[in-house]
Amino acid sequence: MRPERLPLGFVFRSRATKDEKAAADEASLTDSTQPRDPQAPKGRPTPKRSEARSTRRSVANTPMTRKEAAKRQREDRRRALDKQREALAGGDERYLPARDQGKVRKFARDFIDSRLNVAETFLPMAVVILALSIVRVAELQTLSLLLWLVLIVLIVLDSFVISFRLRKQLTARFPEERHKGAVPYALMRSLQVRRLRLPKPQVKRGAKL
Repeated sequence: MRPERLPLGFVFRSRATKDEKAAADEASLTDSTQPRDPQAPKGRPTPKRSEARSTRRSVANTPMTRKEAAKRQREDRRRALDKQREALAGGDERYLPARDQGKVRKFARDFIDSRLNVAETFLPMAVVILALSIVRVAELQTLSLLLWLVLIVLIVLDSFVISFRLRKQLTARFPEERHKGAVPYALMRSLQVRRLRLPKPQVKRGAKL
């Protein structure tokens, strides 16, 4: 009897099947030798720390949509404003607004806060003078006008004194620093009631600078 000839397709298919089976067995042996985290999905090895870090970085560097970018900007702006408010209350120089930063501006604030300024009495005195002017008594109305004149003259004179002394102190203490805008900055602060000043006063009244 003649031996039966096997089709070529059957021969190659059986050989390919054996090769695939051998490759699968080798892969299963390789996977079994790798340590696996008990909490990791079954059949998957625990990722290395470097791989996890690279994954997190790729997620962080993923391009954001315009909506997400706007949301992040709003959050950053809100955090910056919160820090700025805390700095205005506590005097932290790092987060103060640009107009309040610097050694010159800090000394100008301390110079005003360490003395009693006539200008800071303007608001309380204005209330008293307004009340006197409302009363329909000729003498009181005349007194209110006189108080207005006296108060304005005292504020102007005190502002001249503040400007002269502050310029002299700044020139002596900070000869190499720019003093531009420091005197008007101090005069505006002198108009405010001490409790309402921002940044909050850091020196007591009468303190020596």
